[in-house]
Amino acid sequence: MNKLKQVDNLENGNGIQYLLDAANKIFHNPIVMFDTNYSLIAYTDVVVDDPLWNELISTGTFSIKTQEFFAREFFTEEVANADKYVILRSDELKYDRISGYIFNRDNIKVASIVMVICDNLFEEDELAAFDKLADKIISEIQDDEYFTAFGRAYHGEIITKLLDRVIRDPLIHTGQVQILYDGFDDYLYVAVVDLTHNNLQQNSIEYFRDLLESMYRLFKFAIYSGYVVMIMSSKSKLFHKEFFFEKHNNPFEQNNLYVGISSNFESLYELREYYDQAVSVLIKGIESNCDQRIFSYDNV
Repeated sequence: MNKLKQVDNLENGNGIQYLLDAANKIFHNPIVMFDTNYSLIAYTDVVVDDPLWNELISTGTFSIKTQEFFAREFFTEEVANADKYVILRSDELKYDRISGYIFNRDNIKVASIVMVICDNLFEEDELAAFDKLADKIISEIQDDEYFTAFGRAYHGEIITKLLDRVIRDPLIHTGQVQILYDGFDDYLYVAVVDLTHNNLQQNSIEYFRDLLESMYRLFKFAIYSGYVVMIMSSKSKLFHKEFFFEKHNNPFEQNNLYVGISSNFESLYELREYYDQAVSVLIKGIESNCDQRIFSYDNV
């Protein structure tokens, strides 16, 4: 029986560790899974004479020095831009490896699985079997609330780091920032939502973030400096609120919320500049005391 068929026959419902251990017996190569913060999730318990493997297994993550190595070798960029999987090769690696993304039920990248090709020559036709293994793990976590919550929280974490300018080096942080681009069109906008005038003062900022997130599934959300922050995208350079927000069932009018929206930009590394734009137009809009809820920087 070929490897693709063997992987396809693996049953879901027995956990991630079962799938990795069973796949290790099929491929005869060690496999590890870590989240998008490089935190170890699961691995096959085998001895591997590989420095990167041993660092991850012994410390539970990769050091900044190792992440810089990934960037220099363009591994970070290759993995971020891969549709399914990518083979990572370098003269600096003891062994080649193959890497693939794992998505949660919201189709957010939450983890990677990596197979180190050290005990067996990896044939090209085995790529389909590796891809099937990734699909098996994706199916395994679909109903796992941890990975659902992790994906949404990860968006907020990266947005916060961009706003604080903790993330500023595209060479190192491409993989993390790239996840925010997933599903977006060419032009980005950032919106900030003011809650201080809302009709439900007893509800928390998290309540309103969750409310807006449930209505605008294509946006990326964070809580920052007392605002709900929303990143949106469009194929157009011109902002049209009708494109983003329906006139009926408008949560801003219903809850007395105010929104400031930046002009368009293309790089998330510019997020702080355009966030400040959105805050500025929001404050001016509220002070104008006009009968509006949504204020666009383009219309100032």
